[in-house]
Amino acid sequence: MTAALEGRRTVPAVVRYLPGLLLLAAVGVVGTLAQNGVRSLGHATGTALPDIEYVLWAIVLGLVIRNTIGIPALFRPGVGTYEFWLKTGIVLLGARFVLGDLAKLGGFSLGLILVDMAVATTVILLVGKAFGLGGKLSSLLAIGTSICGVSAIIAGRGSIDADDEDSGYAIAAILALGAVALFTFPAIGHALNLTDTEFGLWAGLAVDNTAETTATGAAYSPRAQDIAVAVKSTRNALIGLVVLGYAAYWSTRGGKAVAGGVKGRAGFVWRTFPKFVLGFIAVSALATAHVFTKAEVANLGNLSKWAFLLCFAGVGLNFDLRQMARSGLRP
Repeated sequence: MTAALEGRRTVPAVVRYLPGLLLLAAVGVVGTLAQNGVRSLGHATGTALPDIEYVLWAIVLGLVIRNTIGIPALFRPGVGTYEFWLKTGIVLLGARFVLGDLAKLGGFSLGLILVDMAVATTVILLVGKAFGLGGKLSSLLAIGTSICGVSAIIAGRGSIDADDEDSGYAIAAILALGAVALFTFPAIGHALNLTDTEFGLWAGLAVDNTAETTATGAAYSPRAQDIAVAVKSTRNALIGLVVLGYAAYWSTRGGKAVAGGVKGRAGFVWRTFPKFVLGFIAVSALATAHVFTKAEVANLGNLSKWAFLLCFAGVGLNFDLRQMARSGLRP
């Protein structure tokens, strides 16, 4: 009796997400068909048409839908799950790495990340000072640029006691930079003849939001996507420590006090730590231990691609250009 009642309560909640999930799948599949169609047309006519990856087709289609007809309320719950599919895809992607390779890549990228963080933070703070931006806005921009975009800004907002206006400006700037990178980095990478590894490192270090990093890598090649996600996951893992450092700084200037003692600070780092990174490492550990067969690794890779397909469609469908324009940086 109780189980039946619980089932009746659960079904409507699941059904509520279904229309939006179907829309995500439709946009992603149309993006794939567009890439294959243009490629086939080029072969059939002997024309050198640009081979635009399905990632960009899906995102552009989502952008057009969102900023013309809009997203009806019926579809919004499912469309809003795109970040879940992003994290799921990253976790499943761990099956394509063995821990030894992941440790080498992570160790090498960590050095680059620390340099990148120091340079990005210094440049942002100097630019903020030159343009008369507030200290907390500059801090949020530096946090978002050096670590993981919007997620880092949201974590930093509460810890440095920034207001909604500053966080809105910072988020708008990070989203704009991510959009520019997504549509320009692949073209620049091909023009420079970067290898998949070189481009993946660049995207993982330079693109701020995890979704845009993953999409930028995928727009170049599957291998570049793998490298970009691994490097970005290393950046993401540092969010707690970086935000804690900014919180400590602003607590001496009238900001919110940092949790006292080692236990309180460790708890802060754990709360802000992106847990999906642990899932990525755990799946990689299972793959290293040969828990998965080759067929199972291939299946996990295909599931990861489907998860990213839903995510990329959601990136476009959730990108409101008008709202971003309203939140543009103040002069």
